[in-house]
Amino acid sequence: MNPNQPGYIPPPPPPSGGGLKIPILFGSVLALLGANIYLFMQLDKTKNDVKTLQSSLKSEIQEVQQTAAVSTRASKQYVSELKDDLEGARRASAMAVGQAKLDADKKVQELEKTLKQETRAVAGELTSKINEAKEQTQAVNKAVGEVSTEVGVVKSDVASTKTELEKTIGDLKRVRGDLGEQSGLVATNGKELQALIALGERNYFKFSLPKAKEPQRVGDVMLTLKRSDTKKNKFTIELIADDKRVEKKDKSINEPLQFYTSKARQPYEIVINEVGKDLIVGYLATPKVQNVRN
Repeated sequence: MNPNQPGYIPPPPPPSGGGLKIPILFGSVLALLGANIYLFMQLDKTKNDVKTLQSSLKSEIQEVQQTAAVSTRASKQYVSELKDDLEGARRASAMAVGQAKLDADKKVQELEKTLKQETRAVAGELTSKINEAKEQTQAVNKAVGEVSTEVGVVKSDVASTKTELEKTIGDLKRVRGDLGEQSGLVATNGKELQALIALGERNYFKFSLPKAKEPQRVGDVMLTLKRSDTKKNKFTIELIADDKRVEKKDKSINEPLQFYTSKARQPYEIVINEVGKDLIVGYLATPKVQNVRN
């Protein structure tokens, strides 16, 4: 027997002369036999474990193969579906491109049609505007001609008015006032008063003064009509200037009523042109230069 094989039992050593050698040898044999039996049992268990492991591995390999087969079929089906989807997408894209081109061509045609219509409309409106502008230009030219004529008439009227104004101013007179001082030019009616205002030598305030208890402000003075006599064209007024009351009694129309104030060196003048029942109409003339008297 090969000493390397399992279960090999070496032959007993040759007997020696010692009495203890046989029991020791016998114990060694028993120990070696027990070890071989243990190893044999372990080997058998190992074989069984290997068989069990092989069976388990085989089962797992079969499951893996089945799972792989299922996965492979599923992958193939998914890839096939992807190919179908891709092909469908390509066909849809091609159709969409074609439809988009058709829509674009249709839109271009519509825009061209609209552009032509708008162009014709704008051209017509522009022609209408041009004709209207021509008519307005003609009307303006006509109006300019009429205005030129009217300007000539106005210039003539202004020249005539200026001449008449100069004549009216020339007809005005200077008389002495009720204080004995030479007055300014005296207006006896509205036309002459306008001439004085145009001349601009003094400030003029027109007024219509009815008879009343309370005084009426005219310029920077207060006036009160006390009495009026239409038959004799006489009147009596009271004036307040610089907080002083002055009565002008039984005065006549177109007579300058003079009085001084602290605001001017020259006298103020009141001229009454009309005397009615409880009413007088006239104007107040004040100096242009206002200053404090010495």
